[in-house]
Amino acid sequence: MSTVTEAIATPGALKRLADEGVSIWLDDLSRKRITSGSLAELVASGSAVGVTTNPSIFQAAIGSGEGYEEQLADLAVRGVTVDEAVRMMTTADVRAAADILRDVYDATDGRDGRVSIEVDPRLAHHTEATVAEAKQLAWLVDRPNVMIKIPATKAGLPAITEVIGLGISVNVTLIFSLERYREVMAAYLAGLEKARERGIDLSGIHSVASFFVSRVDSEIDKRLTALGTDEALALKGRAALANARLAYEAYEEVFASGRWQDLKEAGAHKQRPLWASTGVKDPAYKDTLYVDELVAPGTVNTMPEATLNAVADHGGITGDTVTGGYEQARADLAAVERLGISYDEVVQQLEDEGVAKFEAAWQELLDAVATSLKSKGADAR
Repeated sequence: MSTVTEAIATPGALKRLADEGVSIWLDDLSRKRITSGSLAELVASGSAVGVTTNPSIFQAAIGSGEGYEEQLADLAVRGVTVDEAVRMMTTADVRAAADILRDVYDATDGRDGRVSIEVDPRLAHHTEATVAEAKQLAWLVDRPNVMIKIPATKAGLPAITEVIGLGISVNVTLIFSLERYREVMAAYLAGLEKARERGIDLSGIHSVASFFVSRVDSEIDKRLTALGTDEALALKGRAALANARLAYEAYEEVFASGRWQDLKEAGAHKQRPLWASTGVKDPAYKDTLYVDELVAPGTVNTMPEATLNAVADHGGITGDTVTGGYEQARADLAAVERLGISYDEVVQQLEDEGVAKFEAAWQELLDAVATSLKSKGADAR
């Protein structure tokens, strides 16, 4: 694993980003990042004020086995199941990261200093199981600054409402469409209302809505390239930013509503938009594109380490790059539709693929841990 010395050495652009009201979270976690002091250094420098994880991140970290040998050996001796072993390791990492970020959490009254952990991705289409898993994860991590990640599938929406209604902070993930994003915000408000009915203090509940960015360009650019016309090629690299900017417009609208004002008076916090999948996948684009062009107050940008270092080194932070671009954003998405590329089809495909990718990564992790447990169990005998 590389270090974060670049980001620590040159925080200028990162500081400008924070000054614009963007919270910078690191989209990565591993045992080595914790034990080496890398995460603590990053947090101490102010380069990042939160951490997000997902099944793919844990698969990369734990699948390698690096840093987990002793715990794996202990788990093997105890004869635990593979699923239990994975949860013991992932929640241990999240708990340790939450402790590292606790001062940030306290200093920001719970706004930042957050660490997210996702429900088992195999439960994405099962509401009741997702709620039960979210409760279990919150109990296992047992830190006030944990956020439970719930995918924004149709089955996930009522789970979001119920989990928020229990007073558990939630990071809603895998949001691709504007319609689904509005449903996510509605689910959050309904959850706050449910929590209020139960007498739960709303000021202790926080939430972010993870709106995915780069994958939208990856899919739509592929279709534009296949069309090959000058008009089509001129639209490459514009759909993802347009989609995210219109999501922010929807956020402004919902959190100016009378329904929200009523909850705000009861102590509730806005559910902030979080820009996810902000690592650039097309080398033709500037590597800080999805950071430079999505600067708006009250947002979170969670970045993989390479993107974080790129922003620190040469990010072009020039102020708000979102709120003045709504009309152009609508025009860009409309132009894509006119070429015969269905927005609804693309975003549904991306949601389906997102769930499937996380399920596959989780299964790879389970398989790797199963092999390790078998090997270490044999060694112990």
